[in-house]
Amino acid sequence: MTITELLLALAVVFVWGTNFVVIKIGLGDFPPLLFAALRFAFAALPWMLFIRRPAVRWRYLIAFGLFLGVGQFGLLFIAMRADITPGLASLVMQVQVFFTVALSLWLFQEKIHARNLAGIALAFGGLAIIGMHVDASTTARGLTLLLFASLSWACANVTVKYAARAHGSINVLAFMIWSSAFSVPPLVALAYVFEGPEAITTAISQAGAGAWVAVLWQSLGNTLFGFGVWNWLLARHSAAVFTPTALLVPVFGMGASTLVLHEPLHGWKLAAASLIVTGLAVNMFGGYLLARRKSVVGSDERE
Repeated sequence: MTITELLLALAVVFVWGTNFVVIKIGLGDFPPLLFAALRFAFAALPWMLFIRRPAVRWRYLIAFGLFLGVGQFGLLFIAMRADITPGLASLVMQVQVFFTVALSLWLFQEKIHARNLAGIALAFGGLAIIGMHVDASTTARGLTLLLFASLSWACANVTVKYAARAHGSINVLAFMIWSSAFSVPPLVALAYVFEGPEAITTAISQAGAGAWVAVLWQSLGNTLFGFGVWNWLLARHSAAVFTPTALLVPVFGMGASTLVLHEPLHGWKLAAASLIVTGLAVNMFGGYLLARRKSVVGSDERE
């Protein structure tokens, strides 16, 4: 990754990490499925009126919209309503890294190097530490929902790679806008069935300014910027090299939850964050450092 790409990736994971606090604020006024539907409705409209459909097959737009909207965020919002804290949710969602790498190895025969495995192993150690410290605020239902949400995110990542292989260069902003439209109808239908028309009407009419700001941040910052840049980077790099950058999300997520929601920041959380950052460093810079070492050794031997 170039420095520019690395900075973009860090900007995305910062937005995604702090976004878990924003989600909690929005869920204070909106039921989860309605909140998800509003998020993707504002990500699609009015932008579809001004930005042409990307030159990809409809099936990629539909699949991505369903995986991301219904599978990832529908389940995530349900879990975060009452079954898991924002900081821990930001962690568990990063299981998508392992799902994405596994799917890419299986479907695309992508190569994985020893440094990638070492980096992922270190990061997984960080995930394991936090997993061992679940408490009464985290339910089995919440963890199960988030595991399926993580798998849906991985499937959305794979859909982008399929689209990139089939069509080459993709207008990622247009892809996000048009795919978001396919998230809305199933989310609205599910909200109507499981949350009820009365709850929907009441939430929309009584939601405060903070909740509507949360919706707009979800639509513009998290969806169009975050996933637009993510998909652009994902199309340019192997999943084993790139997707582990998302493991920084829980670092930002736990930090924002501590500062804004006053979640306690225990020593074990800092230890887990240290393992995750070390794993990322090994994964992203291990190849460069090995190449430099070989170059220095070779130069010394020639002298």
